[in-house]
Formats: sequence, C-alpha cells, structure tokens
Amino acid sequence: MKAIEIESFGAPEVLRLVERPDPVAGAGELLIRVVASGVNRPDVLQRTGNYPVPPGASDLPGLEVAGVIVSGDAQAMTEAGFAVGDHVCALVAGGGYAALCVAPVAQCLPVPKGWSDVEAATLPETFFTVWSNVFERGRLQKGETLLVQGGSSGIGVTAIQIAKAMGATVIVTAGSDDKCAACVAFGADHAINYKTSDFVAEVKRLTDGNGVDVVLDMVAGSYVAREIECMAEDGRLVIIGVQGGVKAEFNAGMVLRKRLVVTGSTLRPRPLAFKAAIAKALREKVWPLLENGAVKHSIHSTFAADNGVQGGPSGAAQAHTLMESNQHIGKIVLTW
Repeated sequence: MKAIEIESFGAPEVLRLVERPDPVAGAGELLIRVVASGVNRPDVLQRTGNYPVPPGASDLPGLEVAGVIVSGDAQAMTEAGFAVGDHVCALVAGGGYAALCVAPVAQCLPVPKGWSDVEAATLPETFFTVWSNVFERGRLQKGETLLVQGGSSGIGVTAIQIAKAMGATVIVTAGSDDKCAACVAFGADHAINYKTSDFVAEVKRLTDGNGVDVVLDMVAGSYVAREIECMAEDGRLVIIGVQGGVKAEFNAGMVLRKRLVVTGSTLRPRPLAFKAAIAKALREKVWPLLENGAVKHSIHSTFAADNGVQGGPSGAAQAHTLMESNQHIGKIVLTW
C-alpha cells in the first residue's frame, strides 16, 4: 500500500510517500480502504518529535480515517452492525496516513447519512475529543456558557456546533476578525479577537460579570490564570493542549472561593473500552445532529496524499505547512 511516513523528525518535508506492506486486521479489528485521512495538530507534534507513539501503535501518523470496510473480524463486525462494503469513519492510535488502515471495530462509526467519506474523515478525532472533554469531563449543560480558546480550529468549530445544538451559549477566541466571523457563522454567540481585545474583560462584559461555566483550553501556560479570572462559580476548566507552555501560575484562592475544577486529558493513549464508550455516546447523541444538518462539516482544504513520487515529499507536507501557518479555519484532509 501507499503510505506517508516520517522519514526523520523535522519540517513538513520529512513526510515521505512510501510503499508499506498491507496491514492485516486482527481480533476485534477491521481493515479500511481509506478514502480520506484527517490531519490534526498531534500529527504535527509527532512529526517534530514531540508526541511519542503509544506502545503497539503504528509509527505512521494519522489519527482518523474514513473509507470502506474490506475485511475484518466477522463476529465483531456483525455485533457492531457492520459488514464488508460499509462506509465507516474511525479513530485510530496511528496509521491513518495510508491507503489501508486497521481500526478497532469499537472505534468505528458509520459515515453519517448525507455525508461523503471525505467529510466523515474530519469527524473522529475532534468529535471524540470534544465529547469526552466538554460534555463528560466538563459536564456542559443546556443553558450554561462555554468558552472555547481557538474557536477556528478543528476542535473549536466542532465544540461550537455541538454545544449550540445542545442548548449552550458559546463564546470563542480567535486570532483575526475573519476567524471570528467564521466562528459566528458556525454558530458561536460571541467571538473575541484575542490580538486586539482582552478576552477576560470581554467575557466578563458578555456574561454580565458572571463568567463562563466551562472553558475548553488548548493553550494552557499563562492562559490558565486569566481563564480562572473569567469563570463562574462551580466552573470547570478543561485543558487539552499546551501550545502556550506546560507551566502555569494562578490564583489558587480564587479556585477555592469559586469552587472551580481544573482538569485535563489526552485521548490517544486511553484504552479501547474508554474510546468505545465515547463512540457509543456519539452514535446515540451526536450522529443524529450530523444527519439532520444541525452540525455541518468544517473542511478548509484537502490535499492529495499520494501527490508525489515514492520516497519524495507528499501532499501531506503541504497539509502540515498549512496547519502550522494557523491560517486555516476548520479541518484539513488528505485524500487517497
């Protein structure tokens, strides 16, 4: 099969188009002929040597795919309601940048009705992440207010849409007026340009001084102290990224007085049972929103993964260059 491997840690050009042996599905797994692979920030971190591959996972980057089932554990597929020839999307621990990909049956979901495989490839990584962190860990409820840092990212537009569909008010931050406008178009109630406004002051103004109930933070670092300032009593801060640094100094007294929860998580190393539970919840509670149009796809750009010569730079290099430029709004996809 054709695949994209990381030749050595470094710039996007280290992503090389190669030939690899076809993978074989084992117990509880299925083999997908990949139509499209989602591109995510962890892929960039893996490429630069800052995100170790979990034990047992493929060394190939790529955490989400969509395509057609070609083989697999017949009993596991039958129990999950799948069959050879079905179109599915899947969350994987690695190996997504390839024309064939093995995935645990429990981490697969049907391509939503009315969605293409390319569109569906944008779903698993961000939807598993948002559901787990905003709704399970952060316990966002109807009528509450969510603050999303980085609203124009793939995670951000996913959080906006699901939170709005669930009846929450959504405030986001983004780095330009155009990105703020895009977030509002996706359903955000308010968008704050963090380069021209103090998001703490703006959040306080927008909430009449009450603050937000849940914060989804992909930045950490100095943001943590500022987020604690603009949180409501009994608020929940959920950290899922550390682009701003791993160290934070904040007012612990405010955490006590407001009874705040500061938490966080990573998804990739979690066990199969944990991810399977998220998949079940998504199928029951979110997939209907995708099929009725309440939540839409957020594709910014697609790149041909196999655009290149064997052993040379691939379309994935272009995709990573775009992601690192931070000029995209929504998701980036590789097609096969």
